[in-house]
Amino acid sequence: MAISEPAADLLKGHWQRLADHAATGRLPGREALDAYRAAGTRAAELGVPLRSLVDAALAAGEGVPGVVPVLRRAVHALMEGYEAAQLAALRREEGARREFVDDLLQGRAERLAERAEHFGLRLAESYVVAVARGLRPGGGSEDGHGCGSGGSGTGHAFGSGGSGTGRDFGGGGQDGRGFGGGGQDGRGFGNGDQDGDGLGDSAGDDFGGTAPDWGRIERDLIARFGSHNVLIAVRDTLLVCVAPATLPAAVGEFTHHVRARFPPGWRVGVGRPHRGPGGVVTSYREAAQALELADGLRLATDVVKAADLLVFPVLLRDRSAIEDLVTSVLSPLLEARGGHEPLLETLEAIFASQGNQTAAARRLKVSARAVTYRLERIRRLTGFSPDDPTQRFTLETAVLGARLLGWPST
Repeated sequence: MAISEPAADLLKGHWQRLADHAATGRLPGREALDAYRAAGTRAAELGVPLRSLVDAALAAGEGVPGVVPVLRRAVHALMEGYEAAQLAALRREEGARREFVDDLLQGRAERLAERAEHFGLRLAESYVVAVARGLRPGGGSEDGHGCGSGGSGTGHAFGSGGSGTGRDFGGGGQDGRGFGGGGQDGRGFGNGDQDGDGLGDSAGDDFGGTAPDWGRIERDLIARFGSHNVLIAVRDTLLVCVAPATLPAAVGEFTHHVRARFPPGWRVGVGRPHRGPGGVVTSYREAAQALELADGLRLATDVVKAADLLVFPVLLRDRSAIEDLVTSVLSPLLEARGGHEPLLETLEAIFASQGNQTAAARRLKVSARAVTYRLERIRRLTGFSPDDPTQRFTLETAVLGARLLGWPST
């Protein structure tokens, strides 16, 4: 096999060290090993494949007897330098990505368009933002991906793992494992730690102690939709997905992976599509607000869309009016035997069941007679009945307002 000139140039002095070992039996000292590490680092910076560098080092030993110990140390030092350069570049890239996402979601415009092009976002288009709540506490994710790298064609200059990238780092087979098999899923830098991803078992601490398996979610989404179509990041304890409005399947796929990998209690909020950098900020805020509204309303659904909750921000804009409505309509329930909460839950079940008392009883896991009894108590205490269309609207609005306001306050 022909040795590439860049690889050979980086290994100047290597053959002489082999010859000296053959003549004297001396192994390379610290200075020589540092030179190999520097050569590995330089090779990574120049984009020389690690396979070519190692091949050049081994080829120099052909015909020189008894040099296997030197070759082992030399190759190990070369790989150390190469891996260190790759990891440093990866961390710089992830740092830039986190900074870009922070600036994008906060609406800071410094060099935003230039950096957006680097990460594949076409800011003149419309984007939808989905956010997932429910990150695991603790340091280090399931597979140690603290930098969220990996995946085929991630757009990272040194994104490890995934077919089509890992082979540049040493020919790790079909799944792109770099440097001696960093795991079955394409994790690179396979010499660094227990799980073979080379990023350290506590790398998840880079994200404030949150540790979902979001690096793998990112890889899976990028593998399907491409690095220029999705952006995954962690912000404010939420996992954020930015995708073009023309690619609605990306949000569905994001939700699928959250459902599969997040612990119970997760929830996804989806903003409306908006155009431009400001539109990304607006969609992000809508998605986060949708989560807050869903919590306040005690919605049972796992996925909440801002488009379905537009009425609630309208209600809250006139807080004094909604407070007056809640107090006027629902205050009599506070005097009910057994408390107000069972009666509010009954009203919510009736509204969710379109007035069907049997279905509401199933939701509440009580008898239909109990539902009838509670509705009669509500009518007597408040003067409002959900059977009357006008009164039903007043009651439902009051109940929703009570949930949004946290009424009654404790």
